[in-house]
Amino acid sequence: MKRTLVVMLKEPHPGRVKTRLGREVGMIPAAWWFRHQTRALLNRLQDPRWDLVLAVSPDVAGLRSRVWPQHLDRIPQGHGDLGDRMKRMLRLQGMGPVCIIGADIPAITRGHITRAFAALGSADAVFGPAPDGGFWLIGAKRTRALPPRLFADVRWSTEHALADTVASWPDARIAYVDTLRDVDEARDLRMTAPGAHATSRV
Repeated sequence: MKRTLVVMLKEPHPGRVKTRLGREVGMIPAAWWFRHQTRALLNRLQDPRWDLVLAVSPDVAGLRSRVWPQHLDRIPQGHGDLGDRMKRMLRLQGMGPVCIIGADIPAITRGHITRAFAALGSADAVFGPAPDGGFWLIGAKRTRALPPRLFADVRWSTEHALADTVASWPDARIAYVDTLRDVDEARDLRMTAPGAHATSRV
């Protein structure tokens, strides 16, 4: 069945993206970093083994934006919190496994994505943990309906985000793949620089 990789993106305008990073390094440098990080990530992750789809925000401006490659399919993220928007992506039309990532994880490679889709061969859901207790990837096999309370009561942007999300997916067979670090603060930039150590979890 068709595999779909969804990358969730915001237009890289100063003050709209990576604001925590921007408070330390400046909003313009933070937006510049995100724009170039996104470009490199999308180039790296295009692969014939899956369809690469951009889930964009703001909805209307994101669909028209010239920042991202024009040949890649785009869909609006829509309204709601992060859980609402990710649930919408996991319910994309068609069958087959779906994985969702953000664009602010410099270490992601095609190998990481390949392992995530492979894990869905025997699992209902897959997560790529982050060192801060969140996750950089979530995926669903989609052979059965998503639980109605998926993402309910998740404490986003805390060390509980991954555990809360797993708890909201009862009776699912859960797999975990590599642990990768996203970039929220200046120290994360140093930790994800070329040559910095990235931990893994199999």
